[in-house]
Amino acid sequence: MSTATPTDKTGARTEEAAGLITGARDRIDALDDRIIGLVQERMAVSAVIQEARITSGGRRVNLSREMEVLGHYRDALGKPGTALAMTLLELCRGRA
Repeated sequence: MSTATPTDKTGARTEEAAGLITGARDRIDALDDRIIGLVQERMAVSAVIQEARITSGGRRVNLSREMEVLGHYRDALGKPGTALAMTLLELCRGRA
């Protein structure tokens, strides 16, 4: 019967590196939880905006605003930022 060591779980070759990786992964997990919460908050705010736009006779999606968002993420994060923004926009559009 084998037992996993911290180095097995992290891929590190020393206990010191394994400890550093474990701590950093805990921080990443906490950041991911915060990011998910912010995305959920963004989705709720987008729903309010869409409802107001539709109620006033407008369209659900404002393409010029989406282009601004895409540009903002691209400028801040490079090409992968555009893909991230597209995913966020898709999540925030809600269901048609």
